[in-house]
Amino acid sequence: MPKAKILVVDDEKLLRWSLDQNLTKEGYTVFTAEKGLDGLTLFKDESPDLILLDIHLPDISGITVLEGIKEINKDAVVVMITAFGDVQTAVKTIKLGAYDFVEKPFNMDKLKIILEKALETCTLRKEVLQFRSQLSSRYGFESIIGQSPIIKKVFELMEKVARSDASTVLLQGESGTGKDLVAKVIHYQSARGDKPFIEINCTALPETLIESELFGYEKGAFTDAKAMKKGLFELADSGTIYLDEIADMKLNTQSKLLKVIENKAFKRVGGIKDIEVDLRIIAATNKVLEEEVKNGMFREDLYYRLKVIPIHLPPLRERKEDIPLLAKYFIDVFNHEFRKNVAGLAPETEKLFLEYNWPGNIRELKNVIERAMILENEEYILPEHLPMEVCSKELQVTGYKTVDIRLPMSGIDIEEVEKELIRQALDSTKGNQTKAAKLLNLTRDTLRYRMQKFGFLPDKE
Repeated sequence: MPKAKILVVDDEKLLRWSLDQNLTKEGYTVFTAEKGLDGLTLFKDESPDLILLDIHLPDISGITVLEGIKEINKDAVVVMITAFGDVQTAVKTIKLGAYDFVEKPFNMDKLKIILEKALETCTLRKEVLQFRSQLSSRYGFESIIGQSPIIKKVFELMEKVARSDASTVLLQGESGTGKDLVAKVIHYQSARGDKPFIEINCTALPETLIESELFGYEKGAFTDAKAMKKGLFELADSGTIYLDEIADMKLNTQSKLLKVIENKAFKRVGGIKDIEVDLRIIAATNKVLEEEVKNGMFREDLYYRLKVIPIHLPPLRERKEDIPLLAKYFIDVFNHEFRKNVAGLAPETEKLFLEYNWPGNIRELKNVIERAMILENEEYILPEHLPMEVCSKELQVTGYKTVDIRLPMSGIDIEEVEKELIRQALDSTKGNQTKAAKLLNLTRDTLRYRMQKFGFLPDKE
């Protein structure tokens, strides 16, 4: 494997020759320049991994060259060469983005150690940039599969949120609807995409540890606190905190979270100093938070603070036209993973998929396809490859069996039928939207959307 490319920019001919000889023996490819402008040209043409740059040059200063290099590539690794006693200027170059500096005359062995460490930093930066690029590509807007009108509205809202400075976002939807994926897409497609994304499952953290995990602690704060520890909020500074299952967070912790959102600061456990953070908080839940508030299980003030931008993720049964697209996507994924060549769903399988209500939503669909492709070797996924509940209408997890409806020969206006069913559900529940939504097997947000559509709600409610 070839060693790195190093550019040496120095006006001393003997020093350039010595560095060229010594570094070439170490296996590096070396380019040299006497003047600053020549060095900038070589930097543009050769894209070296590291630059050894003298501060004092005959045409322009090394600081000007450093600024020029950083304009071209802010991640370039530059080690400054300075005359003895010019340390103040060298420190200035560090503030401008130089990796380190060495004083003339320098020991060649020590210089080689500095260069090795600098190049390790360079390699690490490249790996981080590549990893970030992969994450940005993996969690692009196109990673959300669907063409139904309801999911297109979700796409539009996600794009607006990602490009905004919104500090709080609330994702609501049943289990398996893709809340974690949406959170990552919003993060990696935002200006915060190159900063940390830290995911916290509020259910998984014990109540006794959640405060110290979120906010960290000072040395001696409690018996086992042998050293200071930064919390997850501090580690996520400038990035995104994703609080999954926020409804399961205890009331005491909810109060502290509210303070963090409002003050953009917190104290470590046992600490007295405020630590300021710049965060986007994305909270997610599969529960109806309005009901949790009414039941005293969730703070009302925190609910409204999180609900600045709510995004409702519809269940799969409300976007059935997306099922064939999702199935094709998962088949392609597992064909690659399992080295198979499944062509797709058999027609009768697709019909079953469209009739099934998918209580586990996208996650359940993915699992059904994965199971079929692991256990079977047919060209198409057939009904006999599916779990019993997908094949049997009477086992659908909806609380009722298939209804026998006869379509009149004269035809029918399906929207009028939907409107009448919504009216009846509201009448039977005396206007209670949550109960009406349950009767219709809809989420409350979806019911409200349809109520507005049919004129049951004012346009701006």
